[in-house]
Amino acid sequence: MLEVRGIHTYYGLSHILFDVSLSLRRGEIVGLLGRNGAGKTTTMKSVCGMLRPKEGTIFFDGEDVTGKKPFQLVRRGICYVPDDRRIFADLTVEDNLGIVHRRTGEWSREKVYDLFPPLREIAGRRAGFLSGGERAMLAVGRALMSDPRLLLLDEPTEGLAPLIVKALEEQILRLKEAGISILLSEQNLKSSLRLIDRAYIIDNGRIRYHGTVRELTDNEEIRKMHLMI
Repeated sequence: MLEVRGIHTYYGLSHILFDVSLSLRRGEIVGLLGRNGAGKTTTMKSVCGMLRPKEGTIFFDGEDVTGKKPFQLVRRGICYVPDDRRIFADLTVEDNLGIVHRRTGEWSREKVYDLFPPLREIAGRRAGFLSGGERAMLAVGRALMSDPRLLLLDEPTEGLAPLIVKALEEQILRLKEAGISILLSEQNLKSSLRLIDRAYIIDNGRIRYHGTVRELTDNEEIRKMHLMI
C-alpha cells in the first residue's frame, strides 16, 4: 500500500532525513520507533505532504504521490494525526467531527461514537475543555471522518494515563480489524509492541533497523542501542 523509497527531507538548510525507506502493506500496523528528535515526525510529515522530500519517491497504492499537497493525499485516503492533536478548541466535539465529514465516506459521527463511546457523552462540549485522553480520541475520530485507508498516528499515547493508553490500544486494534492500515510513531515501546506487526527504528534521520515485532522483542542489543531500553 505505502512504499517510501530513499527520501531525503530538509527543514530549510538542515538535512533531517537521510535515504529513508519503508513500506506498509494493507491491513498492517507498522511501528516507526525512535527517540525524541530521531526523525519520526519528519518522516510522517513527508508521507502526508506537509513536507516535500528533495530526493526520493513515495508511492501509495502504486501511484507516485511525492510532492502532493496534504488535501490531495487526504482525498486519496492518507490522513495524519499529529502528536499535538490539532483539534479546534472553540468548536464542540460534534462540530470537530462534522467539519471534515465526507458524505460519500464510510465513517459517520455515529460510527466514531461507537468506536469511542466517551465522545458521545460529551458531544456538545467545547474541545478546549477536554482531557488529554478525550482529545486523543477526538483527534483520531476526526481523522476517521475523512474515510482514510492509511492512518499516520504520531505519538498517540503521549501524556496519557496507563488506563487511557490501554483503551486507545484496543481501539487502534479495532481500526486494524476494520481494514485500516496504520503507520504508528511511538516512543512507548511497550505499547507499540502490543500493536505492531513490524517495526522500523529511526535514529539521527536514518533507518537503523527493520524487523518483525518478535525479532525486535528478542534483540536486546538493538533496543539498548537505539531505544535505550
